[in-house]
Amino acid sequence: MRKIVFDIETKNFFNDVGKNDPALLDIALVAIHDSLTNSYSSYLEEDLVKLWPIIEHSDMLIGFNSDHFDIPLLNKYYPGDLTKIKSLDILREIRNSYGRRMKLDQLAEGTLDKNKSGGGADAINWWRAGEVERVRSYCIDDVKLTKELYDYAMTNGKLIFKEGGALNEIKLDVSEWEKPSRHNLTFSLPF
Repeated sequence: MRKIVFDIETKNFFNDVGKNDPALLDIALVAIHDSLTNSYSSYLEEDLVKLWPIIEHSDMLIGFNSDHFDIPLLNKYYPGDLTKIKSLDILREIRNSYGRRMKLDQLAEGTLDKNKSGGGADAINWWRAGEVERVRSYCIDDVKLTKELYDYAMTNGKLIFKEGGALNEIKLDVSEWEKPSRHNLTFSLPF
C-alpha cells in the first residue's frame, strides 16, 4: 500500500480572505512522505504538477486535520477530485475516539517526546519574510511528526497526549486504517 503523509503551509491567514474556508487560502508549499520511496519532498505552488502523479498513484493520504483543511485546499489546485482517494485524518480519528480535538504538538509531546518546530502563524510570517527554506523545513518536520504518530498508532493502537503535565491515552481502532479501498480518481495526466 502506497501511503502519502502530507501537510500544507499557506501564504495567508483566514482573516486575509474574510472567511474560515481553507479553499480560499493560497498554498505556499506542500510537504510529503512517500512510503514507496521512503523519502520526504516538498512542492511549491508552481511545482504542484510534479506532485499530482505521486498522489494519483497512492492508495491513501494521511494527514492531521487533513479532511477539514488540507484536502479542500489542495483540491482547489488539483484538476480532479482528491476526495476520491482514501484518506486518514488522524485528528478526525482522535475526535471520533476521544470526543474532542487536540493539537499535533500535544500528541507529539505525549507520544513521541518531541515538539513542533513552530506554528502555522510562524510559517505564514516566515513565508512573507521570504524565508522559504524555513517554511519548507517546518512543513517537513510536521510531516515527520504526523508519520511517526501514524506509525505509533498502527503498532500500539493508541496515541498519548500531554495536558496539564499529565499523560493521557487515546485508544484507537486501527483495524480498518490500511484496508484497501477502491477509488475512482480523475487523473490529471495521461498514463
